Amino acid sequence: MLKPIHAAVALIPLTFSAITDVARAEEGFPFGMEMTLDAARMPGSKRVPDLDIGDNGEVVIELWCKGGKGQFSVAGTSVIFVAGAFETRNCPTDRAQADDDLLAALSDATSWKRQGDLVQFIGPKTLRFRINTN
Repeated sequence: MLKPIHAAVALIPLTFSAITDVARAEEGFPFGMEMTLDAARMPGSKRVPDLDIGDNGEVVIELWCKGGKGQFSVAGTSVIFVAGAFETRNCPTDRAQADDDLLAALSDATSWKRQGDLVQFIGPKTLRFRINTN
């Protein structure tokens, strides 16, 4: 039979393991989460682009004007984004161009990193998204 002090010492590795598992989960790719582009609203618009990423990398995207679907494939810190079908909406030219530029930057990203609630997609242009925690 373990004495109380021995039992407490025996639990330390289990506690540390649980803490590091939580930390790894918080630093992993945000599958099953929604996140919003770290950017200001465009003049005349209430929208800021967001990604709703499913458990298998499928994503629903709402941009400044357009909306559609895509797919993320992730291996370690490498990432590939492929845009799917997008709705053709009546968009002002500046918003439509900003949507196209954002999709191009996301498609050009080759790696990603996460620090807490901040996720960056890194390529010729780095995109910063914040995980929605509400």
